[in-house]
Amino acid sequence: MKLSLIAPCYNEGENVQPFQDAVIAAFDGCGYDYEIVFVDDGSRDATLHNLKKIHAAQKCPVKVISFSRNFGKEAGIYAGMKEARGEYICLIDADLQQRPEIVRDMVKILDEQPEFDVVAAYQDRRGEGRVLSFFKKSFYTLINRLSNVTLQPDASDFRTFRRSVRDSILELTEYHRFSKGIFAWVGYDTCFIPYTACERNAGSTKWNFGKLFNYAIDGIIGFSTSPLRIASHFGIGTAGAAILYLIFVIIEKLFWGIDIPGYATIIVLTLLLGGIQLLCIGIIGEYVGRTFEQTKDRPIYIAREILDYEEKTDV
Repeated sequence: MKLSLIAPCYNEGENVQPFQDAVIAAFDGCGYDYEIVFVDDGSRDATLHNLKKIHAAQKCPVKVISFSRNFGKEAGIYAGMKEARGEYICLIDADLQQRPEIVRDMVKILDEQPEFDVVAAYQDRRGEGRVLSFFKKSFYTLINRLSNVTLQPDASDFRTFRRSVRDSILELTEYHRFSKGIFAWVGYDTCFIPYTACERNAGSTKWNFGKLFNYAIDGIIGFSTSPLRIASHFGIGTAGAAILYLIFVIIEKLFWGIDIPGYATIIVLTLLLGGIQLLCIGIIGEYVGRTFEQTKDRPIYIAREILDYEEKTDV
């Protein structure tokens, strides 16, 4: 098997069939074998029903992994990589915003340029608002400063890589996964190519600002301990300022006296110190919480059903 296309799906019932049709059209006459690995991430619509119909028809080799509940896209990516058989592995969304034709170009680069192990696509133009664009740019700037890995701005999970890269990623069994950081951490030489995201074939995006924010926190916490150092610096700085203020108050009392108690100063300092303490406790809590969940050693996902095309019976 030359290529495995991994397509995580969550409520993509209207998109899975058009996606398969687009893949077949894009790889018609490519001269090598390929497969599609669909991962149903606990969808609540007709996604699994439509995937079973696609699997039964077998217009091209199709494997379907069905989760017992919604575990998230990162778990879907991990499950797809475990089940993929291809020499090359491709991560692609099923909503057709990422076109299968670009995957052929990625495969060609890997074939013709053996010095590269990964071909990753980044969006050259984004249709999102200025506010969201500002926060995304700020995130990449922040995480690249805090972590010991470098993330390519605007790079997505849309990428094709060799099986050796897949094997390295599967060795990382962390529960809270951040694929962009994981790919950067394992290394390997990467070729970045631009692409323009198309309109969704149907439905609406599952990513809102809140989910993106939580995903960004996972990335920062998962690939940097700098927030813990920042909390320590806050504590040292605050303690130093408190000592200096104490010296100032003593000198003021001895030489000039204090006519009016500093009520406003006390309130402001109390709120400031309390806020800093809560911030530091929150930062520590994020790391402790993730450590607690990781030590449970729960599986990244639970597959309720796996439909392999080799197990298909004639109908």
